[in-house]
Amino acid sequence: MRKKVIAGNWKMNKVSSEAAQFVDDVVGKVPDSDQVEAIVCAPFLYLSSLVEKTKGTKVQIAAQNMHFEDNGAYTGEVSPVMLKDIGVSHVVLGHSERREYFAETDETVNKKTHAAFNHGLTPIVCVGETLEQREANETMSHVGSQVEEALRGLSDEQVTNTIIAYEPIWAIGTGKTASSEDANEVCAHIRQVIKKVTSEDIAEKVVIQYGGSVKPSNVDELLAQSDIDGALVGGASLEAESFLQLVEAGIK
Repeated sequence: MRKKVIAGNWKMNKVSSEAAQFVDDVVGKVPDSDQVEAIVCAPFLYLSSLVEKTKGTKVQIAAQNMHFEDNGAYTGEVSPVMLKDIGVSHVVLGHSERREYFAETDETVNKKTHAAFNHGLTPIVCVGETLEQREANETMSHVGSQVEEALRGLSDEQVTNTIIAYEPIWAIGTGKTASSEDANEVCAHIRQVIKKVTSEDIAEKVVIQYGGSVKPSNVDELLAQSDIDGALVGGASLEAESFLQLVEAGIK
């Protein structure tokens, strides 16, 4: 059985004291269960201190982005070498906001995915369609293409350890949520795409999250679906109590 992975994406929120208080409020309360993983995706500034605060706990710390090169003349960027050096475990790649505002492409997402594995980081690869694409019945082809491009050139073992986060762009931060059945339909399609590029055995092992206005009031229904293995959560992950409720839902 696939474990549930709940990742809270803080985006560009919180100052240092708020980040520290959140972790203080969460560590020790995350369920001690192998059925669920709890991940906090924090801004670069706080990663090092949060890694230190969560050592020996059930909370893991992720970066929200990284460059695909190990080092070089890339002003303002952070490399996988730097993230690994401070003990980060995961990295979010290809979030729709990165694609929309910062020219992220399928090609750069693939390069970053390879770089993550080269340095022992687990990638959380985001895919998803716009409202226009959904209304034009392009969801499956668009999301499928994003998944194929992200996984291109990876070994079977690397694909197995990739986390895919399906986030319909029209549901991010809007309060709109795809119905649990619609979300599961796309996640099941993603699994079929993985099966096509690898094998059924590997596809059945890959963790596929749903993201898009996930909150404690709807997380149970989403996680009850056959192909949804967790959630990548924005706004509802900013408060410790709400985040803990989401993580606890992973073991129901």
